[in-house]
Formats: sequence, structure tokens, C-alpha cells
Amino acid sequence: MQLRVFTEPQQGATYDDLLAVARRAEETGFDAFFRSDHYLAMGGDGLPGPTDAWLTLAGLARETSTIRLGTLMTAGTFRLPGPLAISVAQVDQMSGGRVELGLGSGWFEAEHTAYGIPFPSLRERFDRYAEQLAVVTGLWSTPPGETFSFDGEHYTVVDSPALPKPVQAGGIPVLVGGRGKERTPALAARYATEFNTPFASAADAAVLFDRVRAACTAVDRDPASLVLSSALVLCVGSSDAELARRAAAIGRDVDELVANGVAGSPAQAVDTLGRFAEAGATRVYLQVLDLADLDHLDLVAGQVAPQLG
Repeated sequence: MQLRVFTEPQQGATYDDLLAVARRAEETGFDAFFRSDHYLAMGGDGLPGPTDAWLTLAGLARETSTIRLGTLMTAGTFRLPGPLAISVAQVDQMSGGRVELGLGSGWFEAEHTAYGIPFPSLRERFDRYAEQLAVVTGLWSTPPGETFSFDGEHYTVVDSPALPKPVQAGGIPVLVGGRGKERTPALAARYATEFNTPFASAADAAVLFDRVRAACTAVDRDPASLVLSSALVLCVGSSDAELARRAAAIGRDVDELVANGVAGSPAQAVDTLGRFAEAGATRVYLQVLDLADLDHLDLVAGQVAPQLG
């Protein structure tokens, strides 16, 4: 199982904070560094304020060398699909082909009103999201020298040169995630490289994975071609005191974390990750909320990751 670090910078982090975490994750052997795409804190003051996801990843692309970089998830409401495709392809080039795009429909209304971003109805957001996936992947997959056009209800693209192209072999991986019963699995089957279940139990993740496998079969796609992953909060301690300290630092209860996250002792974390592997996940995104605690990453890299096989 691959372990990836997933951060929530809107809760309060500078670019330098994120760089420190990304570098430590790279040094200790984590597979990837991902960040959320939000402009407003969800509790707390969020100081010193938000950082932009793709500006951050562009900087990290030049200041790391091997770790993969991406978003979980970029909000479709924040960006037009054409310029988004350009930005992500450029960061792919800047990183030497290490970028992945997690793309979602956008959901946090308060951050939209706080920064003047339109927030349509859920149905319209999802309709736009489906078209965004079509445009972004269509632009990237158009052969060099050819043009791309798209005639949708919300987005129209006419004779685009579809540049720049991604540089990594096979193109930029696209992540789709969520708990939707029909449209989300269908979009994952059509456009995604990876399907992610956010903060679900292992049992619920197994159901969601089965749903997206069925969606793949319905469109004659091999379900095995889709990577399955989960995202879970991380809180591991080598002693009860260390675990309690880390839980207090993120304002969470130890028992709740153990029940719902990758939490507890290293052995408990290994057991939890094993249940997700049995459910079908081959990757887990570990949500790291205390970005100053780099020793937390060292503990997981040293005592949890080696036990996963």
C-alpha cells in the first residue's frame, strides 16, 4: 500500500510550512504530497490566511525532486477548465512529470461568498464539473498538431490548440472522489485514473469501490485499470502520552480518532490500513493537520510503512 501525505493549509499554513512538510515526506519515503484547495478555514482563524493550491504546487515542483504532487480536490468552481488545464500541465512540466489533478465540484459555500466566487446550485455545479472533466482531459489527450472543440451547456471550446501538453508518460492522472451513488462513479469510470473515498469506514469504502467497479464494467472499462484509494485523518503516537498530545494539538478526541482515522499506536495504524487494503484500497491519503509536527511523519515512515508490505 502506498502512503501519501495530505494537508489542509486553509487551517493556517504558509508556503514555507508546506515546503517543510513536502520535503520531510520526500526524505522519509512517502509516495506523494497532496493539499486541499480551499480559501477559508473551517474552524479557527486560519492565520496567516489561505494559499493557492496551484501556486503552492508550482513552487514545490521546483523545490522537491521525487515526490508526487497534487490536489485533493481542486474545486471546479474556482477555475475555468481551459486555464486549469494549462496551469496543471505547466506544473507537470515544472516538476518533471510528477503532478496529479484531483478535481471536484466544489462544496463549501462560505468560502465562495467570502471571496466573491459564484456558487451555483448543486445540480449546476455537478453539471459544470462533468463538463470540466471532459474539457480538461480532452485538451490533454488531443494529439499535437490537432485542435480540440467542445460544445457543452456551460463551456464551449472552439478549435483550441490544446497546449501545453503534459510531459509525464501516460498523461496527468485525474482523481475523482466522493460518495455519490450514480453520477460520481460514472464520471470516475469515464475520466479518472483514481477513485478516492474521503473519510469513510473500511466497510463503506468497500461498498463505494464496488459501485465504481460496476460503473467501469458498464462502459466496458477494466475495473482493475482504476486505482482505488481512501483519505483518513492521521494521529499516531509511540506512547499514550504522545498520542494524547497529538490529538489535543488538532482538537480531536483520541477514541474518536482511533474509531475513524489512522490513529492510535503504530500497530493499530497498521491494522487499520490492513482493513482498507482488504476493502480494495491500494493508496491511503493521511490527513496531516499539525504541520509543525514533522516527527509525526518520521514515526509513520519508520514504524508503520515498513509493516504494510
